[in-house]
Amino acid sequence: MFIAELGLDDFAGYDLSTLRTGIMAGSPCPVEVMKRVVAEMNMSEVAICYGMTETSPVSTMTRPDDTLARRTGTVGRVMPHLESKVVDPDTGRVVPHGEPGELCTRGYSVMLGYWNQPDATAEAIDAARWMHTGDLATMDDEGYVNIVGRIKDLVIRGGENVYPREVEEFLYTHPDIADVQVIGVPDSKYGEELMAWVVMRPGATPLTAEAVRAFSAGKLSHYKVPRYVHVVDGFPMTVTGKVRKVEMREKAVGILGLS
Repeated sequence: MFIAELGLDDFAGYDLSTLRTGIMAGSPCPVEVMKRVVAEMNMSEVAICYGMTETSPVSTMTRPDDTLARRTGTVGRVMPHLESKVVDPDTGRVVPHGEPGELCTRGYSVMLGYWNQPDATAEAIDAARWMHTGDLATMDDEGYVNIVGRIKDLVIRGGENVYPREVEEFLYTHPDIADVQVIGVPDSKYGEELMAWVVMRPGATPLTAEAVRAFSAGKLSHYKVPRYVHVVDGFPMTVTGKVRKVEMREKAVGILGLS
């Protein structure tokens, strides 16, 4: 929504002087977009929240007195009367601060379970009532959480773990890109390769893979540079506004002629 608003042709004609605060949630907000919302929409106290339908309303949130870096680069700290931890998805052990792992949350906000689906409930909520979110995150020494991606979205290219969120954040700095989503697609040599679906800013020339490689040179590790670039008008979305990367991967196989 914020990306669409910032991209309006007549955006400069709106009087936003009375705006002060608001909430970003539902989908990870790119750092560059958050900075523009603060600077261009006058929302100096905008907050980022993180939650799930199963953990309503939210598990973490930034505060108005957090630094701009905290409010643009993290989803804040755990909410009162709730608990959060980051664990190794394979062992369940808490990982050191700064290392990525699965974000888990526990407390009054966690659902009792999925209706008439005990197996699905047991898969999501462990015996100690920790909700396993499926989101990859890091937590720093002060408890600030940063979502780095979904476990299912992790791309393993030639043995290297690539978090699409990191690549997306970098590509958002391109002056001609309005929105971008990065996925993994099958590759016979490396197992998976990166593909970027890109929405261009109005009037911008559609990007090519060669142009993205040139923009990334010296700024992004070579294995994190998307091999494929697909320019679109928008992304497949769920009814709650989340990008359907599963559908994008299915379509990408046909677009690229992969099997």
